[in-house]
Amino acid sequence: MVKLISWNVNGIRACVKKGFLDFFKHSDADIFCIQESKLQAGQIELDLPGYHQYWNYAQRKGYSGTAVFTKTEPLHVSYGFDEGEVEEEGRLITCEFESFYLVTMYTPNSKRDLSRIVDRLRWEDKVRDYISKLDEQKPVVLCGDLNVAHEPIDLKNDRSNRGNSGFTDEEREKMTRLLEAGFIDTFRYLHPDRDDAYTWWSYMNKVRERNIGWRIDYVIASQSLAPALASAGMEPAVLGSDHCPVYAEFIGLSE
Repeated sequence: MVKLISWNVNGIRACVKKGFLDFFKHSDADIFCIQESKLQAGQIELDLPGYHQYWNYAQRKGYSGTAVFTKTEPLHVSYGFDEGEVEEEGRLITCEFESFYLVTMYTPNSKRDLSRIVDRLRWEDKVRDYISKLDEQKPVVLCGDLNVAHEPIDLKNDRSNRGNSGFTDEEREKMTRLLEAGFIDTFRYLHPDRDDAYTWWSYMNKVRERNIGWRIDYVIASQSLAPALASAGMEPAVLGSDHCPVYAEFIGLSE
């Protein structure tokens, strides 16, 4: 079995001070991915015995960034969409294992005023093409903060948020097209009707306490992996970030 955990830590240095390492060790994941690391090379040394570490840093200081910690050394690791391409915001890492590709991603936010939505939608098209091509070679597991609540069930106040960043018709349609390209939302595949299951909450007073949240962090997998999917969910009781960790377990995958 392969156990995967993904967490937008909203600054790994701050999250470490709030119990990240305790959760990491307790979870004993085969692969642990983070988004929004918010640092540059040399700014932290994580002591993670038994894990290989791969980091993609943003050029802008204290911004974005992703990392993968894996017990099994990948056959190959790439950063960004194309070999040799400079991916300035550190948003994508791909690890090739024996029987699947692992992609961790931090999707750009459209911004409150939607000033970045055109770039965001281009990103979505690029991601769909990218993982579809990988899927032609071997199955893909894509995890991370995808910055969209796909359906009304995926956020507490869907009516009042319709058209807002992360819940525009355009962003939601891109997620639909991604799934229609041959992929499953692992959590929704196993729990099609479960509501009040969120992964992000505003820092506003008592919002998380009252579970007024959004489900914007996902583990997406190739349709061919559906029979191997054993579990998928989130860990809302784990604090340290405005997001909580999400996970999926697959039987029969080999790293």
